[in-house]
Amino acid sequence: MAARGVQVLSAWRLFTSVRASQVCRIPCVQLHTTGALMGASIEDFNNAKTQLGTLKKDPGNEVKLKIYALFKQATQGPCNTPKPGMLDFVNKAKWDAWKSLGSLSQEQAREQYVDVIKSLVTAEGPAVAASPTGSGEAFQSLLVTTEDGITTIRFNRPEKKNAITTVMYSELMDALHLAGKDESVITVMTGSGDFYCSGNDLNNFSEIPPEGFEKMAKDGGELLRQYVKTYIDFPKPLIAVVNGPAVGVSVTVLGLFDVVYATESATFHTPFSQLGQSAEGCSSYTFPKIMGPAKANEMLLFNKKVTATEACELGLVTEVFPDTSFQSEVWTRLKAYAKLPRNSLALSKQLIRSTEMERLHAVNDAEVERLMERWLSDECMQAVMSFFQAKSKL
Repeated sequence: MAARGVQVLSAWRLFTSVRASQVCRIPCVQLHTTGALMGASIEDFNNAKTQLGTLKKDPGNEVKLKIYALFKQATQGPCNTPKPGMLDFVNKAKWDAWKSLGSLSQEQAREQYVDVIKSLVTAEGPAVAASPTGSGEAFQSLLVTTEDGITTIRFNRPEKKNAITTVMYSELMDALHLAGKDESVITVMTGSGDFYCSGNDLNNFSEIPPEGFEKMAKDGGELLRQYVKTYIDFPKPLIAVVNGPAVGVSVTVLGLFDVVYATESATFHTPFSQLGQSAEGCSSYTFPKIMGPAKANEMLLFNKKVTATEACELGLVTEVFPDTSFQSEVWTRLKAYAKLPRNSLALSKQLIRSTEMERLHAVNDAEVERLMERWLSDECMQAVMSFFQAKSKL
């Protein structure tokens, strides 16, 4: 029962948020490489497959299903597989899209596939990779710069409210490791667009490894463990500039920052029990310590969303600034901090953190173990399904 429930949950997650490159990441039938096809050569077709993987924006489920169907029609011909069951949301939607192409020839499907990809690439414009100054490292989902003694790590998926993908988790760890070793005095984390970060991208659970759901949960748990560990061990002053709403893991790790500045319109939400899950980011320890058990329980157990002003009163946020002057006031202050002696700040921070280090690592381990259990539970599956069904009715 549990395995079937997780399978349905994963299918729903994939259907609601999967990226185009992941929808089409399927085994490719070997194509003949002689001659040109009707309107689109084999080279055009292969180039289009490559370009699909470079897209930064999600074109939407309708377009992604069309791309999938054209790819299957182009490489295998008309749909000839049994119709999936009603609860297999993803494969049923994909089967319907492929079946709808009817007797469209493989040559015509290849031509249409190339045309769709070309239109998406043209609409998106040239891709620009962001690099941290002097490091030579490029990131897909972050903007990382170093200037005036400040390394700034900026979530850069504004079209997805800066939700954290598996790739983004890895890039954030890489960026923090680099920032911890560079010559900057302080490190700042903030978001692009109107959101700070909307938390974990549920698409992270969409690709089921051949070993099964337990392997997926184990890999996800280890990634989260290492991610939180990076914050615990970070050697320099780490400052969050919360420019908008923050959700989930982007909130829970704030207890590991040294200073948190927020704009007045920011909100903070940790809807774990709503999704049948449990706290992470060491928040099961840091939140009660910062704001007291009763207030922490409102956020971590009962999903209470708090305003920036409330978060400041609770001690989670250091100071709140008016929306109109937020950026100017905060960055004036940060530039002043960056002029302080670099080693003095780092060593003082490490001294303060040293008394808590062992405890924080133990809490992180315990939270991850509990989350891995939650991810494989029927209760978690049912809660997430209910959440998405309610959201789809809005």
